Amino acid sequence: MNREDFNVLNTGVIYFDNGATTLKPIILSEGVSDYYNNYSSNAHRGDYQMSIKASSMYEESRHLVAELINAPKDSQIAFTSGTTDSINKIVFGYFKNILSFGDEVLLTKSEHASNLLPWFELADEKGLKIKYIELNDNHEVIMENVIKAITPKTKVISIAQVSNVVGDIRPIKEIVEYAHKNNILVLVDGAQSVPHLKVDVQDLDIDFLAFSAHKMCGPTGVGILYGKEELLSKINPIVFGGGMNADFSTDGTRIYKTMPDKLEAGTPNIAGVIGFGYVIKYLMNIGFDNIHDYELELKKYAVKRLKEIPFIEIYNENSKSGIITINYKDIFPQDLAIYLDKYNICTRAGNHCAKILKDEINIKNTLRISLYFYNSKEEIDKLIEVLKNPNIKEEII
Repeated sequence: MNREDFNVLNTGVIYFDNGATTLKPIILSEGVSDYYNNYSSNAHRGDYQMSIKASSMYEESRHLVAELINAPKDSQIAFTSGTTDSINKIVFGYFKNILSFGDEVLLTKSEHASNLLPWFELADEKGLKIKYIELNDNHEVIMENVIKAITPKTKVISIAQVSNVVGDIRPIKEIVEYAHKNNILVLVDGAQSVPHLKVDVQDLDIDFLAFSAHKMCGPTGVGILYGKEELLSKINPIVFGGGMNADFSTDGTRIYKTMPDKLEAGTPNIAGVIGFGYVIKYLMNIGFDNIHDYELELKKYAVKRLKEIPFIEIYNENSKSGIITINYKDIFPQDLAIYLDKYNICTRAGNHCAKILKDEINIKNTLRISLYFYNSKEEIDKLIEVLKNPNIKEEII
């Protein structure tokens, strides 16, 4: 699907590391180059035509993001440097100010480091208690276990909509509905969901959402922070400087702007944000339902073919995303990844920034195959051919 839009695929590379970052379509570089070559000026700073155009294109991208996730207002969208930055700004800009000693934060052991470490830091600072929603036998989050983990002291559930190793799609709508009935706020890490699924923040009633452009064919260094308007009105900036202040004086008096400016101090990644706008139009034209359906078709096919190899263990056969996590008996995952690279097959090996998931699956390192819409069954066939090599262990040694 749309393979002709990605120059790197003409080199013969087979790219199965989309969970880390995706390939970039030609339209992205064209949009970025247009900015750098034809109107490369600061946004929201100048009263001349080039700057006005940069500002207009920057704000168009904000509008496109709002449209993408069905946010009520463009002002509920702040640009950051990535999911990590967004979550940190939410945790330390909002939750730091409302949580108290003994309050509980619910996470899972399959969360990415970006959705764990900020909470660990805040827990140490504020005396919070971190608790974990138990995973089921398939290492997935189910509603029954969410309800079981909640206590009267639970104030926040911070959870990925799709986990980056197991690849399970969490029941966010049900989680949010139950949480709100118990006066609990929900922060959703959308890094692995927004690129692959249709995400509607109003339908899901999400309080906060964070995701990254680079995991959905966009540039690196661009992230999104979404929040409900009433919550964002109370969020405090944690980065201070130009662009986010309305006024300040020598006695230290200062007035900060409202959303989204107060969370966008300094000169942003203007080229990246503008380029992301081009990519959003591109992806919306393909259609996120089409992307998700095709990924599931590829996943089903890949699992079927992987089962032909008796030495491979699949950890998440039944998850409904394009993530497949495996190990090959008696081969260290990094060694397997290096071996696959000899055949121009790119995968990810290690703990995938989910270092405490080992407590659940009883193994620290795995090999991850993560699919996107430009992958093909022919690429999967090549992967299987290489993994079936009877001399694989000798070649690795």
